[in-house]
Amino acid sequence: MLTQNQIKDYEDKYLAGYAMKSNISRGREYKEAEHPYRSCYQRDRDRIIHSAAFRRLEYKTQVFVIHEGDYYRTRLTHTIEVAQIARTIAASLRLNPDLVEAIALAHDVGHTPFGHAGEEALNYLMKGFGGFNHNAQGLRVVTLLEDRYPEFPGLNLTWEVREGIVKHTSMYDLKTNRKELNPRQAPTLEAQVVDIADEIAYDNHDLDDGLTSGLLEVKDLREIELFDKAYLEVNAKYGKIDKNKMKFQVIKYLINSQVTDLIKETERALKEAHLKSAEDAKKLKRKIVNFSESMQKIRKPLRKFLFDELYSNWRVLRMSHRARRFIEGLYNIYIKDPELLPPKDTKRIKEDGKRQIVCDYIAAMTDRCALDEYKKLFDPDEKV
Repeated sequence: MLTQNQIKDYEDKYLAGYAMKSNISRGREYKEAEHPYRSCYQRDRDRIIHSAAFRRLEYKTQVFVIHEGDYYRTRLTHTIEVAQIARTIAASLRLNPDLVEAIALAHDVGHTPFGHAGEEALNYLMKGFGGFNHNAQGLRVVTLLEDRYPEFPGLNLTWEVREGIVKHTSMYDLKTNRKELNPRQAPTLEAQVVDIADEIAYDNHDLDDGLTSGLLEVKDLREIELFDKAYLEVNAKYGKIDKNKMKFQVIKYLINSQVTDLIKETERALKEAHLKSAEDAKKLKRKIVNFSESMQKIRKPLRKFLFDELYSNWRVLRMSHRARRFIEGLYNIYIKDPELLPPKDTKRIKEDGKRQIVCDYIAAMTDRCALDEYKKLFDPDEKV
């Protein structure tokens, strides 16, 4: 049996000096005995996987609302894909793969139903009352709202995983500051890996879903240098293959080329920075984990194309408009009549305030739950 002490010895032997090792963790908010054969980060990972918030990600969507089809990514499939990409990067850079996996699996647990349209709607409705940010909500989920343990609220995750959740930043994330987690200090290299893995997964899997939906066309994408290069490489290797296999191989090539570039560029930056410890990395004013300048340059047109042709497509905008209407309708009726909420939620109103409780309740919903709830409250023919 591999004991926890042996895991720590393994980390000391095989992880880089700048990796965040479990034996130097700042620990948990509430003291607990260590587990005999899991490191603190492995234990965090397992707590996240078994949480209700993680399970609900199965029915929370990215771009396409759940009833549009079973093929499209949900928050859960996206999260698993981020974790896979992030572990690959971490292992190559000799960072802590267990910490990376824990942060990756938790990075979206604060998301609302209906993707970013839901988050924007709640942020607007909570204006003047703290707003809404899914990173801050994710921290709230794991520190308070998950109710599983008699000894403490939330999941009592380690400091490093909580920091990774709240400092998660990509082009898709609204910024947030939490004083208790040193907002002026850079996140761990492991958290930086998750940020980049999130962007890689987001771009390429939204591209996959866009092609599957018919909203994007290969002929248009071939005007983009990064996509066309991948297309030509796949065509040269396999010749004429059916369009589904071609799509899969192009997406695979795009992910692999970006991950490879990221690893090489980050290795170069690490050598240049002469980092001796995980604390050295946190003191830097810039992120170390990044693409080369050339990759950053050729990624931009593809990302702009996705924004213009997919996220701004009239069908997606219609879905987003409906989503905002559902969120606003539910929020307003709960604010007006909070007794419509379950008793376990209303009992927290005195402590946290009505608006925060309503916000928590809606943010926790899946797409399907929000749609059903809207029908029950607004459709006179629907059974309550």
